[in-house]
Amino acid sequence: MTIEATRKYRPTLHFAPKQNWMNDPNGLVYFEGEYHLFFQHNPHDTVHGPMYWGHAVSKDLIQWEELDIALHPDELGTMFSGSAVIDWHNTSGFFPEKPGIVAIFTHHLDRGAGKHAKESQSLAYSHDNGRTWTKYEGNPVLEHDTKIDFRDPKVMWHHETNTWVMVVASEQTISFYTSANLIDWQFESEFGDGIGAHDGVWECTDLFELDVINQDESKWVLIVSVGGNHSLDVGTRTQYYIGTFDGTTFTADPESIDWLDHGRDSYAGVSFSDIPEADGRRIYMAWMTNSKYAQIVPTEGWRGQMNLPRELSLRKHGNIYRLYQQPVRELDTYFTRKYDIHAEVVNQSSEKSYQIDAAPVDINLTIENKDASQYGIQVYHTDEQWTRIVYEAETNRLVLDRANTGNVGFSEYFLQQQAISLEEAKQLKLQIIVDASSIEVFVNDGAYALSSLVYPDQPCKRIEVFAADGSIEIVEGHISTFVKQ
Repeated sequence: MTIEATRKYRPTLHFAPKQNWMNDPNGLVYFEGEYHLFFQHNPHDTVHGPMYWGHAVSKDLIQWEELDIALHPDELGTMFSGSAVIDWHNTSGFFPEKPGIVAIFTHHLDRGAGKHAKESQSLAYSHDNGRTWTKYEGNPVLEHDTKIDFRDPKVMWHHETNTWVMVVASEQTISFYTSANLIDWQFESEFGDGIGAHDGVWECTDLFELDVINQDESKWVLIVSVGGNHSLDVGTRTQYYIGTFDGTTFTADPESIDWLDHGRDSYAGVSFSDIPEADGRRIYMAWMTNSKYAQIVPTEGWRGQMNLPRELSLRKHGNIYRLYQQPVRELDTYFTRKYDIHAEVVNQSSEKSYQIDAAPVDINLTIENKDASQYGIQVYHTDEQWTRIVYEAETNRLVLDRANTGNVGFSEYFLQQQAISLEEAKQLKLQIIVDASSIEVFVNDGAYALSSLVYPDQPCKRIEVFAADGSIEIVEGHISTFVKQ
């Protein structure tokens, strides 16, 4: 396999493993100046297999250094998903001298033909910033007598009760446990019956509190990934619930349930633990693919990448709370302005074209619709390959069509359109980030997101803004290209 083959489609801004398979992000945590990204990894093949925890670190969430494998399979099973926290006060007894990292993960034990795998929760800890690990000798620390799918623990410190809280996916529900020491866990409650989407197994959950922007209140956010279902075309998706949490029980606001990303390619995401209070952000990262084609996307030597890290915030519209997401601010330093755009009128006879010939590209446009039936942006990867992003005024839908993006024949599901249903508005604010094999769209300051893989021969040759049956105005905007650090 040539270097050119392995580099084709490899992203510049999005993390991808040097080689072989990667899926869910695990153990996202910040400690002593480093962001840690652990991830589900098969170091032996480019398809899913026996799971290890891969490991990468970053100073700025964009440039990542891949390190040695952190956690290896053992007699209790392979290393499924989980989380990591800093045990600041040595509640576990693992850190008598200085704080360190504790990983809480699922042991997945295959028990042979005709038997269900056993899933249980276990611990490992590190005294050297995640470079080496010791598995707790008393593993597993949490088992379930009847749940078959019992995995992906996300642990946090609940300040009001001075207790560790674990949220863990338990088939079609989320179970809540508490502990004083990360070792001894007590069941508290279960959430999920009769609420939200149940098209697939629930997994990869997260729970955190956010202040509501411009409101004197805070709310709790529960994220739940919904696994693929062979009978449905859509594949894997992620939903979220807004509600309250008292340290033991989560209660959802019925009106505040939504999909986190409206594209096909954002799944199993979780947020970073232990971001410093002086920073204060809730930063989220997800696996950028879909179960319908994750194992057959046309990369060579490596397979799998992450979405760009996103800052999450919460806003209230009437009685409804909505989760907003935008690329982390650190991304801005990687781009420089190529075009500044002001008061440009576009109609059917006068499209606006911007020559790029670079990657990645960051497109930011505020568009006002005068009387067009539809309008949008066409990203020309080459003259013959393009991604079309179009707003349909009659239906108030934003649609991304990747049928002509290049290599699309590996899966029938890859050809299907992706769409966001929007509230009617005369103005639309778009941020579109194009990398070697992905497009991420953020609408109206992050009120909506749509993530999509693409596999063109080159990332971006030019960009065209178009309108049909009327005109639009690009009120303001800019197009920026990548600056190598």
